[in-house]
Amino acid sequence: MTSYDYQLFVIGGGSGGVRAARIAASLGARVAIAENFRYGGTCVIRGCVPKKLLVYAAHFAEDFADAQGFGWTVPPAEFSWPKLIAAKNKEITRLSGLYENNLRSSRVAVIHGAARLVDAHTVAVNGQQLTAEHILIATGGTPFVPQIPGIEHAITSNEVFDLPQLPQQVLIVGGGYIAVEFAGILNGLGAQVTLCYRGEQVLRGFDDDVRAHLFEEMVKKGITVLLHQDVARIDKLADGRLSVDVTGAQASNLVVDTVLYATGRVPNTVVLGLAEAGVALDKAGGVVVDAFGQSSTPSIHAVGDVTNRMALTPVAIREGAALANTLFGPSPVSADLTTVPSAVFSQPPIGTVGLTETQALAQYGEIDVYRAKFRNMRHTLSGRDERTLVKLIVDTASQRVLGAHMVGADAPEIIQGLAIAIRMGATKADFDATVALHPSAAEEFVTLRDKVSRKKHG
Repeated sequence: MTSYDYQLFVIGGGSGGVRAARIAASLGARVAIAENFRYGGTCVIRGCVPKKLLVYAAHFAEDFADAQGFGWTVPPAEFSWPKLIAAKNKEITRLSGLYENNLRSSRVAVIHGAARLVDAHTVAVNGQQLTAEHILIATGGTPFVPQIPGIEHAITSNEVFDLPQLPQQVLIVGGGYIAVEFAGILNGLGAQVTLCYRGEQVLRGFDDDVRAHLFEEMVKKGITVLLHQDVARIDKLADGRLSVDVTGAQASNLVVDTVLYATGRVPNTVVLGLAEAGVALDKAGGVVVDAFGQSSTPSIHAVGDVTNRMALTPVAIREGAALANTLFGPSPVSADLTTVPSAVFSQPPIGTVGLTETQALAQYGEIDVYRAKFRNMRHTLSGRDERTLVKLIVDTASQRVLGAHMVGADAPEIIQGLAIAIRMGATKADFDATVALHPSAAEEFVTLRDKVSRKKHG
């Protein structure tokens, strides 16, 4: 019988890898984990957590202005980017330390260093080779940037959290959730923001009504959104600012302080030695795995963003837990990802769960669509011109609710509860029979009555 140093060796100290390591150790396995930066991964260090902290900060400008409508006299406020970043850094350091301490308290061997595969059962890290019965790849993703002239002058979501000062003029390239989130953050903190996207509308893949509604609200807030346009080159001027050539229907030249690329993320699999270990990768470099997280090499597994599937932190956590139970529990477990809620912390934010209208029509052929737009009660006194959108998509035949979508204040908080109902198979009649909580925006989901029926053509 072959003897290994560890039963499980995890490469990557983010949410998925940490969860797998801790659960595997709790099931009695000998586990080690290696991370080449800071424990906590994308979400804690340079993703969800610091982003949400900056989203909170960006809301205060509107909050101060809105307060006047409620009788408050607010003196002129001053904002300090360095103070915000220092506070953010303190919290991230605390959380990263918690991740590492929790691993140690779970009896996981914690290693700081860049690990790579030597073969199907061997890992090289910090000049030594360690063997493991199973190896888990949980290295997440990394920002993608196109190779255009001057791209070295741009930054990504990795660097934006550590800028020494808030830029005054920013060009954000991209139209996905990272792009619209940072457009809202930087605009709210006082920067002049232009967003440039080569597509026809922001947030490709989301429900079309959600996309159009957010676009309208972003423009209302003073963000310039350039659609059907892209960047050809970036040049650094003598004064340190950047000159950007924008191509498209309205080709132009922009001069800004900072260019932020938010053009998607790709699996972080370079220099891991996966190919040498016989691990199959997809076209984007993602590790190809089965329903239980196993790669084409039986002893090597992968969870989270590195698999190039559903890049969400709770998904990585669920996959990590399932993998640990599959390897060391009583029976194999696959992560059930049939109904996954998600949020975009744009301004206003988005909450969504289930199918979009386009997806539902393609799958079910005939659907009922319920939709409402309204002014949030807060803004009847604040005077702010911001509208909320709520939308339900229902299968005409069974009356089961297939999707729920919202753009407006507290949308992420509201959609989490709806996700439970939709996952359980709630029907429109179940929604209708639920007593409304008044006054709230959430009540709109149980008072929707006007529908539009749609049928797939052809």
